[in-house]
Amino acid sequence: MGIQVQSLGKQYGRTWAVRDLTFEVQPGKVTGFLGPNGAGKSTTMRSIVGLDRPTTGTALIDGVRYARLRAPLREVGTVLDARSAHRSRRAVDHLRTVAATHGFPRRRVDEVIGLAGLESVAHRRAGQFSLGMGQRLGIAVALLGDPHTLILDEPVNGLDPEGVTWIRRLLGSLAAEGRTVFLSSHLLSELALVAEHVIVIGRGELIADSPIDTLTADAERVRVRTEEVDALVRLVSAEGVTTASLDNGTVEITGLPVEAVARRAAEVGIVLLEVTPIHRTLEEAYTELTRDAVEYRAGDADGGRP
Repeated sequence: MGIQVQSLGKQYGRTWAVRDLTFEVQPGKVTGFLGPNGAGKSTTMRSIVGLDRPTTGTALIDGVRYARLRAPLREVGTVLDARSAHRSRRAVDHLRTVAATHGFPRRRVDEVIGLAGLESVAHRRAGQFSLGMGQRLGIAVALLGDPHTLILDEPVNGLDPEGVTWIRRLLGSLAAEGRTVFLSSHLLSELALVAEHVIVIGRGELIADSPIDTLTADAERVRVRTEEVDALVRLVSAEGVTTASLDNGTVEITGLPVEAVARRAAEVGIVLLEVTPIHRTLEEAYTELTRDAVEYRAGDADGGRP
């Protein structure tokens, strides 16, 4: 069933951090959660896992409020704070304490240490960890109960390139097993490599709820390099088609598919040295969607939370 957020609202004093927010996160795919600082992302995630009580509406996991789950860590794994482990406790002891508290077998600790790549640092104190290693430890804790749902707030923060690749593969494999994976991230280029769907909010309200492929779909754009730029521009000029001349005999054509550009050029003998279709990136789509929603100031609507 995944995660169901229905008419969710959270008010701090006179200010609404989240207002009338409705969306679903489906199992079997990675869903990204995006929005400018102060948009209400952390408030929404905290409401889903019961750390904030909504002022209005509901947030459910597989149709049940988090507080009513019989064994929360067996059903939901969360990483909302990479520095949550006690600084003086060794990583392995932190994991063993969580496992013992929730009735997980001790062998599961060894398994998640391996999954998170913590073998070489398992006996170091958490206070000595870099931000990236803290992220790995938080993810290890989230995986202890082998949960069906994962909710991760900025899980790639502090990770080196190898760590970013590791978490991309991990989340992709978990989603492929049919689990619900919901994560926020400011690294949009990285998110585009792992997520299939994105939910975008701004000023506490829903802006977009869409597959990434749909969100990045754009009018046909083609970059062409030729020694006959002027002739090509005259050839393709028509209602609904725009051109922009670039450097080095290159022109960008919007409104015609690549096949049409190549065909028209061939018909009149214009030699094309390069023909490259251009696709809108997730960053471009996000920037366009949130252009009017970037309004963050200290102490603003999200109570200081990003």
